[in-house]
Amino acid sequence: RHNSFSKTDTTIQVKNPYLDTMEEDILYHFSLGTKTHNLPEMFGDIKFVCVGGSSNRMKAFAQFIHQELEMPGNPEEVSDICEATDRYCMYKVGPVLSMSHGMGVPSISIMLHELIKLLHHAQCRDVVLFRLGTSGGVGLAPGTVVVTDKAVDYSFLAQFEQVVLGKVVTRSTELDEEVANELLQCSSELQNFPTVIGNTLCTHDFYEGQGRLDGALCSFSHEDKLEYLRKAYEAGVRNIEMESSVFAAMCRICAAVVCVALLDRFEGDQITSSHDVLVEYQQRPQVLVSHFIKKLYKTFNKSPH
Repeated sequence: RHNSFSKTDTTIQVKNPYLDTMEEDILYHFSLGTKTHNLPEMFGDIKFVCVGGSSNRMKAFAQFIHQELEMPGNPEEVSDICEATDRYCMYKVGPVLSMSHGMGVPSISIMLHELIKLLHHAQCRDVVLFRLGTSGGVGLAPGTVVVTDKAVDYSFLAQFEQVVLGKVVTRSTELDEEVANELLQCSSELQNFPTVIGNTLCTHDFYEGQGRLDGALCSFSHEDKLEYLRKAYEAGVRNIEMESSVFAAMCRICAAVVCVALLDRFEGDQITSSHDVLVEYQQRPQVLVSHFIKKLYKTFNKSPH
């Protein structure tokens, strides 16, 4: 099996000619900057970035990966590098950065602009990015983990539309196939929960945009909803969330989206599992990605660089 991580050394590229001419770059929503902080010293050894919606979940992931990688010190004492702002949280555990991105495309988009610039300024190399999340399953048993093949829009096309200066710019949303296959391999080694590769429908809304009948507004019938979900399923969609398309469009380097399905949307709109079951489900993407990181971490540590 080909290992995708024997790729050549690649630094993070930013596609903005104006950045080089700036005297200082302030990463406003992180409360970090190129003049106020030594970014290469702080972040230069980052190899893995894991992002997820919830601040609490990403702190828990940082503590979990601290234990998994057997890092020195107390995992309970990981500190939030972005504590000067309440927009996002950021924890660094050895070569792993764990960050929150909030809910929806605009929130993760702002975070990704500043994250990619951060990795660029820090001169990071060979970074793999993951989005860990929760989602609504489409024809899947609750608790199934979906590794995204392609993030698709409302028409089930693998594209992300961004409006730039009043014009619609379309970007591709295909993710790294080798990383996805490697994650599937990790899941077969773990054997403690079902994992599939499938397309992920990315919407701009949790209620109407995902065909829910339980929002404040609803202009369609139960049959309309089921018909749309059936079309989605036929197009290879296995889950629905709200961040994957811009994540895939912006992260041109190695990247993967790993989300657990909390319910099957064919069966209903509201999450009915108990709190304890949901907590365990939410840990599944973390367990899978940490297994992947541990395998690679050992490889990095053995390698002569």
